[in-house]
Amino acid sequence: MKGELHYLEARQQHGGQSQSQNQSQSLSQSQSGSAPPQQSTSYFNVAENQFITFGWNFSYILATPTHLTVSAVCENGNTYPVGPADGVIDGTATSVVWNPYTYQTSHPNLPLAQAKYTLKIWGDGGPDAAREPGVLTPNSALQFAVYTQQAYTTAHTAHTTFVALIATVMVVFVSGSALLRRI
Repeated sequence: MKGELHYLEARQQHGGQSQSQNQSQSLSQSQSGSAPPQQSTSYFNVAENQFITFGWNFSYILATPTHLTVSAVCENGNTYPVGPADGVIDGTATSVVWNPYTYQTSHPNLPLAQAKYTLKIWGDGGPDAAREPGVLTPNSALQFAVYTQQAYTTAHTAHTTFVALIATVMVVFVSGSALLRRI
């Protein structure tokens, strides 16, 4: 049997508190060899003290990797390291906490896009490692998206209200004059 990530979970936390936004995806391949499809995409806020935790379990691993590399690949082609150590974590780790806000503020030349991402995890063999029995197979089955909350702007300004009032008066006048001509 090949080594694989069995269960992958993404959850956002505010400070140390877990938020209700939670996505779980079983990544264990069935006897037919196909992973179940992801049902939905979770959206995570890039803001101060908003952390994203990715967690997983291993199955059929006989040769434990010395390290894991975790990265987020954006649909625009950019790749971002996930986690505190440029995406490289201990090979026995079963989760990583990512602070995208800290990444965003410390890398202004390559900011996170408001888009969909694919989480990629691989071991010592690299991202394109061939499948081998008992060795971790690279995984890229989880997709998620990030967004940056924008400041609220009201649509009801004095200018908008004035224009709407003038347009309403004009419609009433034109409609009324058409009715008066018919009499």
